[in-house]
Amino acid sequence: MAIHAVDVVRHKRDNQPLTDEEIQGFVRAVVDRTATDAQIAAFLMAVFLRGLDSRELAALTTAMRFSGETFDSSPLASFCVDKHSTGGVGDKTSLLIAPIVAAAGLKVPMISGRSLGHTGGTLDKLETIPGYRTQLTLAEFGDVIAKCGASIVGQTPALVPADRILYSLRDHTGTIESPYLICPSIMSKKLAAGLNGLVLDVKTGSGAFMATYAEAEHLARLMVQTGELAGTRTVALLTAMDEPLGRFSGNWIEVWECIDILKNTPHPLSRDLIELSNILSGWMIFLGGKADTPEAGAALSAELLASGAAYKSWCEMVALQGGDLTVFETPSAFHQPKVSEELLAPRTGFISSMDTRQIGWAIQRLGAGRANPGDPVSAHAGIEMHVRLGDHIAADSPILTIFTESEDPAILAECRAMLAAAIHITDAAPTLNPIIRQIITKEDVLPDGPATRGAVTS
Repeated sequence: MAIHAVDVVRHKRDNQPLTDEEIQGFVRAVVDRTATDAQIAAFLMAVFLRGLDSRELAALTTAMRFSGETFDSSPLASFCVDKHSTGGVGDKTSLLIAPIVAAAGLKVPMISGRSLGHTGGTLDKLETIPGYRTQLTLAEFGDVIAKCGASIVGQTPALVPADRILYSLRDHTGTIESPYLICPSIMSKKLAAGLNGLVLDVKTGSGAFMATYAEAEHLARLMVQTGELAGTRTVALLTAMDEPLGRFSGNWIEVWECIDILKNTPHPLSRDLIELSNILSGWMIFLGGKADTPEAGAALSAELLASGAAYKSWCEMVALQGGDLTVFETPSAFHQPKVSEELLAPRTGFISSMDTRQIGWAIQRLGAGRANPGDPVSAHAGIEMHVRLGDHIAADSPILTIFTESEDPAILAECRAMLAAAIHITDAAPTLNPIIRQIITKEDVLPDGPATRGAVTS
């Protein structure tokens, strides 16, 4: 029986369960453009308002996953595992995790995205490395992984085309925030990469995409359930995004920070970045059978960083994708902003909280991010943090340094004011959240599993 897009819209509008055939037919109509933009927009709004049950969500994810080309990981003859973050400020863990996990003997096919809004993008960071190619064919992608264990690339036009169409209309229909649309968007792309395992880093806090902890937890549960039902071992970690992650936030400067870590010469203010990267890598290594527990995996991750094995994997991957390794010799010398300016503390006290989302918007306006897809980004714009939450600071001491390639004084003044308003100093020391707030596994989301694994309190 023929599936008509308008009938699918009506059924979801009226809160009737959609059949797998209806969902598959609608996604085909999206890709072959027999569904109009108006019908697609109506479907998105119906899902936004009515939601999807677990079967519908799995069916939508599967239909999107197979809406175009998929990556065949079987020739790699190895456990393939990836990590996905829901986005944050200074979140550069992918640059560390991919080479760490490759050095552990697993394969990491990592398809990443660009910055949009207040969050950074892995591809924009990698493209500051002269010559590095983020756009590979799936055959080239597989060849790089076979040779060095990991590859970080962008989505090809033929990979999950349904998501590209749906996402562009979500942006125009006010449906971006729906977990029932976020989940299949993320999971369809990840599952199309032929993964055996997936670790999800779901951010929560003032710099997170999801507005509340409850929303972040709900999205994490949906994604773990969807991954497991698709046959991919999946775990989600809810992690703190209460302040920028690590020392730098920008593009090249985040690569610089990771190079220092990979060379085993980290800055003290990179400690949270290193801790989170080892924890996430530890779960990937555990899922792939290279460690008996996630904790043992994290210990192995730390060893691979300290020994230089991860740096060797990193250099191999960058070279295979055309990158110039000479810039890693003195990465600080490659940082050439036109303007550098310190932001000083207005008073003595403790760094008690940060509006991390506003910090991200300031970084975007300095030139490091983009307001719309396709906008150019600056390699050298961003910020360097000199303090962390909970630190005591004296009046007139530097809180952060601003970098920009713009010489427009109005832009600098606006960003300076945004950053100053986003960082709060009080007389009393704050109570800090742990970096890992909660861990969600298949036991927490599949039928007959316990209700929750519970929050991490220490």
